[in-house]
Amino acid sequence: MKIIGITGGVGAGKSTVLQIMRQDYHAYIVEADRLAEQLMEPGTRLYQRILEYFQAYLEDRSGDTLILPDGHLNRPLIAKLIFSDPEALASLNQMVHPAVKEAICSDIEARRGKEPIYLIEAALLIEDGYDAICDELWYIYTDPKVRIARLMASRNYSEDKCLRIMDNQASDDYYRAHTRYTIDNTGTMEDTRAQIRKILLKSF
Repeated sequence: MKIIGITGGVGAGKSTVLQIMRQDYHAYIVEADRLAEQLMEPGTRLYQRILEYFQAYLEDRSGDTLILPDGHLNRPLIAKLIFSDPEALASLNQMVHPAVKEAICSDIEARRGKEPIYLIEAALLIEDGYDAICDELWYIYTDPKVRIARLMASRNYSEDKCLRIMDNQASDDYYRAHTRYTIDNTGTMEDTRAQIRKILLKSF
């Protein structure tokens, strides 16, 4: 089983690469953000840790509720809190990221020998040390102007919001320095498909 990590900035089109890998190569795919959501479901250990932390964080505030009527965490509120407080963001990351990585490592062992390709997609793949887990890391690159256009069309972001988000993410040079392969996803899906095919021919 080959373990591949995929990363890249917002709007780069990582989902396109995942789609190709799933359809053409039957890759088993884990998206770190979606896994994190599952690990924060009511009743889980991570849910309880986050709840306890932010209850203490909000103890001097009134009118804010951390639990929605369906029992889930109030993620929009938490996002608002960590956006304005780097310390709270760091604390949340220290709870979530190791839990996600631990779950992925356990899943890899359970699926070893059963899947041809195990694909991990994560925005902080490099920062969280997934190079120690993966056989190789891929960087999905897209021209910044194209990324902005995609985000404005798909998420209704303003150009200013796109630029702010992109400025807070790792640079192109950083991604290229820490990954084995770069896929240019600026063009058509067929262009991207051809690059993936070429890389996999080298890898297997």
